[in-house]
Amino acid sequence: MSVLRMRFLAVVSIACLALQGAAAAQGGPNLEDGADAGEPAPAAGESAGRRPATPADAESEPAAAEGEERQDDPIDIAELERRVEILAEELERLRSGEPDREVSVERARALGLAPSAAATYAQDAGVSIAGYGEMLYENYASDKTDRFDFLRAILYAGYRFNDRFLFNSEIEVEHAKEIFVEFAYVDFLATENIGLRAGMLLVPMGLVNEFHEPTVFIGAERPVTEQSIIPSTWRENGGGIYGAFDKVAFRLYAVNGLNGSAFSSSGVRGGRQKGGKAKANDFAVTGRLDFTPTPGMFFGASFYTGGSGQGDIVVDERNYGVRTSIFDVHAQVQARGLDVRGLFAQATLDDTAQLNQVLGLTGSSGVAERMQGGYLQVGYDLLSQVASTGDVAFTPYIRYEKVDTHAALAAGFTRNPSKDNTYTTFGLELKPTPGIVIKVDHMWVNNAVDSGVNQFNVNVGYAF
Repeated sequence: MSVLRMRFLAVVSIACLALQGAAAAQGGPNLEDGADAGEPAPAAGESAGRRPATPADAESEPAAAEGEERQDDPIDIAELERRVEILAEELERLRSGEPDREVSVERARALGLAPSAAATYAQDAGVSIAGYGEMLYENYASDKTDRFDFLRAILYAGYRFNDRFLFNSEIEVEHAKEIFVEFAYVDFLATENIGLRAGMLLVPMGLVNEFHEPTVFIGAERPVTEQSIIPSTWRENGGGIYGAFDKVAFRLYAVNGLNGSAFSSSGVRGGRQKGGKAKANDFAVTGRLDFTPTPGMFFGASFYTGGSGQGDIVVDERNYGVRTSIFDVHAQVQARGLDVRGLFAQATLDDTAQLNQVLGLTGSSGVAERMQGGYLQVGYDLLSQVASTGDVAFTPYIRYEKVDTHAALAAGFTRNPSKDNTYTTFGLELKPTPGIVIKVDHMWVNNAVDSGVNQFNVNVGYAF
């Protein structure tokens, strides 16, 4: 029997005993008080259920009075019965094998969702609502205009039809005026461990793309690698399978391909089709595999491969597919206040000479054959070992990142050194409560031609 079931049995037993005691306190028979069924009826003038006082009774009066005081405490029999009924129903659900509705951080990650985005999975049935948002102030150490932007306000809306089918969605307002669907899909929970998913899906890559709530990732801005190489937030239309077995979780989807006509020397981010009238001459396959040896720690890898030409890259009457392949390896450890995250990602593109020809890009402005980036980030919650602070967290962090979107180019093109940058970010993160975060950091940007622009950032975010 599991620990959870044993706890429920214990609580039910205690509640039943309390109920019996309460019933007795309300005037039920108690044969241990000496009221024998064979005793004579009380004489005239005696109280019902009382016999004449004796010296022994006089000695026991204080104890009896004390007992009567305890019995006079108000006891809500109906409330006790209600609680016992709830516990009994929960125990029966466990015995029948019905899946637990609680969604832990690890369970949400296995589903490919940040904690708030997984609210629908915690429902027995019906509608679920959750959300998040963040605003960002950017102060640049150059003539570039500083910005103060309400980046996004998000509403998660879901509906659980029954134990097998549910709908989940993320509706996003960006920059206080642009409305997007971030994801929207139907899940079929085939078994306790396997599910099928179809709709607009988050591509299951990296540490941020699926887990992009501001209370989940560290830093006022998302890592550059997970913007240029893995173009977060990245979603496409498609379907596939996902699952979680003990310490292993996976996702495997088929989705429409990227639009290579929107690639640039800065990366593949412009090629996201975002689900709206997406070109689908070329499809792609994407997947992910993660291992969680212990709660708070996981590592894994993910990939994406498919055509990006979409029938638009035609040279000398030949159609080029511009196959785009991206992979990453990633890891995260959170233990006793320490938070360590690392990722390396690389993208390779075929037919870039033809792509650049169609796009009219030459010299050092061309789209590269290989792009890559990676980062290591370390933070430590200074309040993690101080019990009196409760849920408050205060985490200094540092991130070192290197991104090169011109790592290799086709013959006839030259590397642009301004596309090979090193980013060093130091900041502070305060969570006065787990659903609210304030992040302040400074990012130093360096490259071989000194064209990097340093910036100071302030982020205020929430999730519920």
